[in-house]
Amino acid sequence: MIVPPLLFAFLMWFIGTAAIVWLDSRPRATYATSLTVCGVLALAAIRLVWAQAGDASAAGAYTGFAAAIVIWGWHEMSFLMGIVAGPNRAPCPEGATGWRRFCAATATVIHHELAIAATAIVLFAVTWGQPNQIAPLTFLLLFVLRLSAKFNLYLGVPNLSDEVFPDHLAYLKSYFHKARCNPLFPFSIVLGAAITVRAWQAGQGAAAGSGAWASGMLLAGLAALGVVEHLFLVLPLRDAKLFQWASSPSAGPAKPAILFEQAGKIK
Repeated sequence: MIVPPLLFAFLMWFIGTAAIVWLDSRPRATYATSLTVCGVLALAAIRLVWAQAGDASAAGAYTGFAAAIVIWGWHEMSFLMGIVAGPNRAPCPEGATGWRRFCAATATVIHHELAIAATAIVLFAVTWGQPNQIAPLTFLLLFVLRLSAKFNLYLGVPNLSDEVFPDHLAYLKSYFHKARCNPLFPFSIVLGAAITVRAWQAGQGAAAGSGAWASGMLLAGLAALGVVEHLFLVLPLRDAKLFQWASSPSAGPAKPAILFEQAGKIK
């Protein structure tokens, strides 16, 4: 009974990532059209979240989860295409350390982070007091996993996977740090595992086939994928190869936008 929602979570992650890879690897002249079309879809998804907020069934959970992925995907596209990032578009100043480096790094992405935070507030607002909370919880989980990946890359990990960067975001590589590991990483893994277990327990504690059951299983699957994405930061494996097939033929090597990590690598 638990396979369908876990499979659905994986498919949404996989298809969503592949779609972003393809759109981001196309010529820059196509970006405006892609962002506009996907922006309309994101607005429709927010409207759908509001309409389905009172639906406590499993179908309502699947719908809310899918809608949150669509909204998240539009935000990731806006960043990867260089439209919404931050006021700082320059490499890290030579010799910058400590607070100066942190402020410079924050300024490269702050507008995007604020946009995501504002969207999370909107999703919680349109579902406030309603039984179907899967959309805002999914979006918030993605945000937490993304921030965790970002801080780990900033503090230092063995596998930066910086080949994923589009040329217009290459300056972000200078804010990453390569190291054996950092003190935050174990806590990130523990947090992701704890969320996975808690969501799983919540789903298993509900009636099979119910909305609560589906919501718990969907969130557990997404959190588990987030843990795997974090592990790619320390393992000698290149996650870019997973989506090389989705890159536009004219773009060369794939530059994937893994849902959880790209504002960290750039998840």
